[in-house]
Order: sequence, then C-alpha cells, then structure tokens
Amino acid sequence: MKLEAALLSRSENKCELCGSTDEIQVYEVQPQDNSNEENCLIACKTCRNQIDKKAELDQTHWQCLTTSMWSEVPAVQVTAWRMLNRLRTESWAADQLDMLYLDDEKLAWAKATGDHESDGSVDLHKDVNGAILSQGDTIVLTKSLDVKGSTLNAKMGTVVKNIRLVPDNTEQIEGKIEGQTIVILTKYVRKQG
Repeated sequence: MKLEAALLSRSENKCELCGSTDEIQVYEVQPQDNSNEENCLIACKTCRNQIDKKAELDQTHWQCLTTSMWSEVPAVQVTAWRMLNRLRTESWAADQLDMLYLDDEKLAWAKATGDHESDGSVDLHKDVNGAILSQGDTIVLTKSLDVKGSTLNAKMGTVVKNIRLVPDNTEQIEGKIEGQTIVILTKYVRKQG
C-alpha cells in the first residue's frame, strides 16, 4: 500500500493533530532520511502553515494537542512536543508538556530541528499596515522609490502584481516594475484587496 493511502487509512481521513478534514495531506516530520509511516502524519493546512511558521501561531487551535499528544504515532508525538514547546508560555501547554513522555530516541528527533527553542512568534512578511503578504499578492507602493543601479523611479501608488517573498528576509519582497524585477522593502508597500 502506498504511504499516503496507509496514512489516510490510519488517520481516518482526518488531520492527526486537530481532527480537521480541511485540505489534509501527508506531512513529513523533519529531519528524516526516507518517508515512512513512523515519521509522517496527515495534517491539515492550518496545522501545516503554523508548524512551518507560515502563519501566526493560534494557541486556541493547538489545544487539540491535549488529545492528539497521546497518539502512538511517533511523528504525531514529536510534532506535539515541538508545538507544545513553542506554546510553553501558555499554562495549559506547559502542563501538557510536563505529562508528555518521549523516549530518548524520539526526544533526540524532536530536538533535532531546534524548533522547540523558539517561542510562538512567527516572522512573516507584512505590509506597512501589518497585513500579512503572501506569494502572488498585489501591492501598492506607499512611497516613491529610486531603484539602485537603474534610472527607474517607482512612483508612489504604483501597483505591483504577483509579488515574490524573499526567503529568510521578511523585510523584502520582489516584484516587477516596467519589466524589471526589483527588491522592495515591505515597509513601503500596502497590500491591495
């Protein structure tokens, strides 16, 4: 049986963390050499985005861990441990973390990414008003900008479609103005729509 089919059968076609059926798919819990039933789980879009720090951490959503942390699936246990650590400032999460036992091998796997050392904060690309920017969004410049190394001057009010988020730098996005790809600081843009 294929991995996805086996995981869907095990999870009863639900997210193994929160129980949602919304946009579920196989999630590989890193680090790993090859995907298998022990190190993968079925997760919904909300869980995946928050685990991968592509969305703000919603502590109310993660109260589902009070139940799912008892799963016998190693990938679910490790993910629950990591997320409870990120939420450890919440008393309920700290209490659950105290109860969750991982053997030495699973604990080493859980600590391998270093994710447990971070707090619940997430660095996201945000515009001048604090709206979260996503790949492909359309933005409007809130300031006229001179483009370095070019005679191009991007005027305030210029619409830039289909932006690209600069990985590892939440203060920068890329967009095309007059056919030229430029880097734009997020503090000078407003999300449109």
